[in-house]
Amino acid sequence: MDGTYALVTGAAGGIGEAVVRLLAEHGVTVAAVDLHHEQLNSAVEKWLIEGLPVRAYPADVTSSTEVDRLVARVEEEMGPLDHLVNTAGVLRLGEAHRLTDEDWAATLAVNTNGVFFTSRAVVNRMIPRERGAIVTVASNAAGTARAHMAAYAASKAAATAFTKCLGLEVARHNIRCNLVAPGSTDTPMLRGMHTARTAAAASVAGDPGAYRVGIPLGKVARPADVAEAVLFLLSDRAGHITMHDLTVDGGATLGV
Repeated sequence: MDGTYALVTGAAGGIGEAVVRLLAEHGVTVAAVDLHHEQLNSAVEKWLIEGLPVRAYPADVTSSTEVDRLVARVEEEMGPLDHLVNTAGVLRLGEAHRLTDEDWAATLAVNTNGVFFTSRAVVNRMIPRERGAIVTVASNAAGTARAHMAAYAASKAAATAFTKCLGLEVARHNIRCNLVAPGSTDTPMLRGMHTARTAAAASVAGDPGAYRVGIPLGKVARPADVAEAVLFLLSDRAGHITMHDLTVDGGATLGV
């Protein structure tokens, strides 16, 4: 992958940050995209000190106009994109019948519309070049019901279906579209669901009252675990894999 170019959304923290680092360590020049300017710039400054080829591109993936301008700018300033990783995501918790209009709209705006806008902008540039690879970071909740996560699960299920349909349509252009579906991962999002001290333990133990079986491997994922799956699916080692959904959840959904 040395000498290629990638765009990663949600790059300022959690899984996105781990993806940026791993790609850059493998010689990929990365456009790191995030809405949170200060956090993004701080992360990129650290990577540049380490000699990693990363550039900061603050942007809001919920705006199709802004995304189109972003992708055009990245290709003009860096080079033709070989890879896209859709990592940007938000979580609004609440019982389905108590979710507000704003909860629902905000969740789908980032987790679904953001994937659509960014994938569309990038793939339209990949098609004439007859090459490319896209990975959308979805969730094991996309296919497994989770209490208090209806908006999140629905948004990730939509992103999953979209990415597979896109992969079907662009396969003839030698563009592969795959998914990584993490379970509980040691990120600010997980810690926001529990206290920082109990987040991992609660995920591993599960909750019979909420029909969560826990994690058979006895640990939550590290962001780097998910990033390794993304790297594989982008690489030539996965050159005959497309429309695949790779679950990285320590067995939490029992392989279903």
